Amino acid sequence: MGVFTYETEFTSVIDPAKLFKAYVLDGDNLIPKVAPQAISQIEILEGDGGPGTIKKVTFGQDSSFNYVKHKVEAVDKDNLSYSYSLSEGDAFAGKLEKIANEVKFVASPNGGSIIKSIGTYYTIGDVEIEEEHVKEGKVKGSQLFKAIEAYLIEHPDNYN
Repeated sequence: MGVFTYETEFTSVIDPAKLFKAYVLDGDNLIPKVAPQAISQIEILEGDGGPGTIKKVTFGQDSSFNYVKHKVEAVDKDNLSYSYSLSEGDAFAGKLEKIANEVKFVASPNGGSIIKSIGTYYTIGDVEIEEEHVKEGKVKGSQLFKAIEAYLIEHPDNYN
């Protein structure tokens, strides 16, 4: 098994606590509403939403994949951090065992937020991760955060 890690940062004009509430605490409901072309449905298969919860994420029409399983590893409301892993699904195609992600929302010195993400790919055998796939994932992640940000700008009283 190989291990490949990448770090990503996104910025937002939205306060970190509000963004955390929208993306992490209510993401199962909000994400399919604001970005249905990327993710059409998120359903809980097992658990109550906290650590250990297993979800099925069904991708939207803009994806070449159908679904992936999402496991909540940790939710830290005090430190605005979230850890989860992705496994199974046609996106893995015998190349990946899982992808572990850690996301932290921190205040930007200029106001708003910095979203720091660390993704670790666990490959099967000697499979190598192509840089273009990582870049594509970063772009899609950025688009998802921007869709949530746009929603929060349009609905400033939500998630206070």
